[in-house]
Amino acid sequence: MPVAPARPIVLTASERHRLKKAAWGHKTPYQVRMRAQVVLHAARGRSNARTARETGLHVDTVRRWRGRFAAQGMSALADRERSGRPPSFSALQAAQLKALACQLPAETGVPLSRWSCPDLAREAVERGIAAFLSASTVRRWLKDDGSSPGSTAPGSSSPTPASAPGPPASWTCTPTPGRANRSATTST
Repeated sequence: MPVAPARPIVLTASERHRLKKAAWGHKTPYQVRMRAQVVLHAARGRSNARTARETGLHVDTVRRWRGRFAAQGMSALADRERSGRPPSFSALQAAQLKALACQLPAETGVPLSRWSCPDLAREAVERGIAAFLSASTVRRWLKDDGSSPGSTAPGSSSPTPASAPGPPASWTCTPTPGRANRSATTST
């Protein structure tokens, strides 16, 4: 079976300079360094097999990066987006939970003085915000966003008035009784 000829690579001066910096830079990630070396070898007119021998890569890897660079230029040397696991919850669900966290439990009809993460998760499930929601997910969302009860609700541009009665300045996500004690405190 005949082998397809290697795609020719012609570099501009700026591309050559950027590739040399990437290929020989001490702080350049290994994958980027190897891709840059492949393109530089290709620009010198070397075959895929010779480039593979000199870089220690498989010939198919050399062919892939050479072809991508020939088709798309410098931008092709970056990693492509990966699909990963699809999100379990939508941004709307997270925003609804954060808005719930910014309300006093008494305002929502829950007989509590303040929210805990398990209580917020339970209330979100009861309200139909999500079919299932763990306390650790609630804790992570609130921590990542910097939200806390009494702060501005997500999507709102006006802060809670200082004179309005509200929850304490700090709140604690407490674990469910009988579980490991992993509590996180967030202060405003």
